[in-house]
Amino acid sequence: MVFRRKGRRGFGLDQSALGDIAALPFEKALAELEDIVTRLERGSVALEESIAIYERGEALKKHCDALLRNAEMRIEKITVGSDGQPTGAERFDAD
Repeated sequence: MVFRRKGRRGFGLDQSALGDIAALPFEKALAELEDIVTRLERGSVALEESIAIYERGEALKKHCDALLRNAEMRIEKITVGSDGQPTGAERFDAD
């Protein structure tokens, strides 16, 4: 992870560290997010690093949300006729 100085307040993630998130598949992004949550809940991370990994966690969450939305848009529901045979497919509406 790459950190950059954010004025007098502390450290933040370098843009390249955030940029690599876009290349992560859902499963790896979620696993890393879960690891960050565990580390923060334990309280075993110094304040400056806590802030930086929290920022990365936010970016990972947004990435996971976007991947899930994209997956939902690709799901189709198979339609079945009165005879029980498939007749086609239509966009799945989760609501």
